[in-house]
Amino acid sequence: MRTQLITRSVLIKAILCTVSLLTLAACSLPKRPPIETTNWLVAPERTAKPYQPRTDFWLKVGSVSVKPPFEGRSLVYRLGDQRYEKDFYNIYAAIPSEMIGNATRQWVNNANIFTATVGQSNSFFPFYTLQVSVEEFYGDYRVRPEAVVSVEFFLTVTNGGKVNPLIGANRYTKRIALKDNTPSALAIGQQQALAEILQMYEAELYRYAGNLPKPLGM
Repeated sequence: MRTQLITRSVLIKAILCTVSLLTLAACSLPKRPPIETTNWLVAPERTAKPYQPRTDFWLKVGSVSVKPPFEGRSLVYRLGDQRYEKDFYNIYAAIPSEMIGNATRQWVNNANIFTATVGQSNSFFPFYTLQVSVEEFYGDYRVRPEAVVSVEFFLTVTNGGKVNPLIGANRYTKRIALKDNTPSALAIGQQQALAEILQMYEAELYRYAGNLPKPLGM
């Protein structure tokens, strides 16, 4: 019995000694600085004169989908035909779907084509909906630094399924030459590319608004 007590006491002391040594070792390890990230916002603003409204209806900007690998917050660089690299130190202030969705809604709203343009979180029943698909959103560094943005817009009407709800589908791609290969230059280039795409689409959207099919119940 006494031998068992001595053995247990020795074992406990050994465990305590090991814990103490591990604690001292952990304290002596050099502290690594936290990973610092830089946030970038792509949010083009429309400054041109607004249109005269062509409809009394309002438009809802619905879902915005972003194709992988561009859907995350990290800036994406294309370094080869099949090679893409994410920059975890330079990230967007919001995920691209939210960023581009908000920019699109504000742009169309400032264009004044519809009576109002609301976001997806709005609870009003949508007569007309604009959905957005982002196919490309990256920096291309294979030859010279370029910002690449490709967006497809789908304008639909809610009509109870009686006819094809699609009013129009339009796709645009812009490549903007960058002054250098810095993350700042890429964010500026992407903002310019998205602004030019929205400027082109608003003209098409204004044309659609002049001849909208009747929505459900009208």
